[in-house]
Amino acid sequence: ENFNSIKSNQQNQMMMMIKESNRINKTIFNSIQFNPFKSTTFFSFSFLPFSPLSFLSPSPFSFLSPFSFPPASHSTPSMPDTLQLRGLLKGHSGWVSSIATSTEGSETQVVTGSRDKTIIVWRLGQVDEYLAGVPVKVLEGHDHFVQEVALSSDGQYALSCSWDKTMRLWDINERKCIRLFNGHTDDILSVAFSRDNRFILSGSRDKSVRLWNTIGKCQLSIGPEYPHGHADWVSCVKFSPVADSNIAISASWDKTIKVWNITSRDSLLKAELKGHTEYVNTVAVAPDGSLCASGGKDGQALLWDLNKDTKLYSLEAGSIINALAFSPNRYWLVAATNAGIKVWDLESKQILASLDSSNTPNFFGESSKQAPNLPPQPACVSLAWSQDGATLFAGYSDNLVRVWSVVSA
Repeated sequence: ENFNSIKSNQQNQMMMMIKESNRINKTIFNSIQFNPFKSTTFFSFSFLPFSPLSFLSPSPFSFLSPFSFPPASHSTPSMPDTLQLRGLLKGHSGWVSSIATSTEGSETQVVTGSRDKTIIVWRLGQVDEYLAGVPVKVLEGHDHFVQEVALSSDGQYALSCSWDKTMRLWDINERKCIRLFNGHTDDILSVAFSRDNRFILSGSRDKSVRLWNTIGKCQLSIGPEYPHGHADWVSCVKFSPVADSNIAISASWDKTIKVWNITSRDSLLKAELKGHTEYVNTVAVAPDGSLCASGGKDGQALLWDLNKDTKLYSLEAGSIINALAFSPNRYWLVAATNAGIKVWDLESKQILASLDSSNTPNFFGESSKQAPNLPPQPACVSLAWSQDGATLFAGYSDNLVRVWSVVSA
């Protein structure tokens, strides 16, 4: 009887071990992701400063990278992805100063703001060899250049700011302005929605950063009279993309980037980041909020660790940087400069691509047939990625949007 009891206990323990082994195997299998751009399977953990799968890697510096998981020894290393011009978006009669994107169903929605004082909503789709979409809605109301546009998370509302010193909230479907924001005393250069759409951030030539609710009431104003306020134009503002984060970031012509804790009245300024030698035009925040990049007149893209509030390194663009954008699913940073577009692979810190009229077929669309009598290289002044990271939209000083697709080299 004792022998049978012992045998039965051993069998039960063996069954429990088998079940646990199966559970562990299933968990490991489920942690493996399949990269649609490469044939190699990779694990979803990252040692990089940000990861598009950051919910699986709470530490920004884990030990395995989804971008560099070693291929099997018999595999031929794949060529790196790059960007290829897909076509143009024509419709504005002034610089395309800002681009915002959202996903509507399975479609990418693109909204642009321009120095022609209008906002255009585009329908994407290859029209011909040169055009990658058509304008379907035009929003009018500003009395001066539209400097920036932002979209609500559901893509139903657009927020715009202008050199007319106002911001406007638009119902895109109804094509009308539903709220006017007044308060800044000079041109408004930047605007942003919080991730939950409850708050709006703005920066202006009046040297202030302002926090608003969506009914148009200013909740907080940080001007040059504030002990840690900016001393010159506020050129760019961003919210952290992390859910429940209270972090906001501003860049200024006073050569600094300031990190704010907007819910703390006693210690609003979290950090002041210094390193630029000339005015700063733009700042971009990585998808998981752990890293930001800044750029401006000195032609340097500076990378900052927002967890430690320290500079990581710099990248040379070779020209004034007007806008920056992190890829949502690759370890890339893209810069819009006066000389074109620079794309860096942040893992190697090397330039992956330089995109300009000299190396891009059909850069000027149908006008490219008129070579060599082509216009000079236009400045790239705005950038936005599609949310799936497959397409980059770039706005230029020749009034065009150029649509670039990620392709395998």
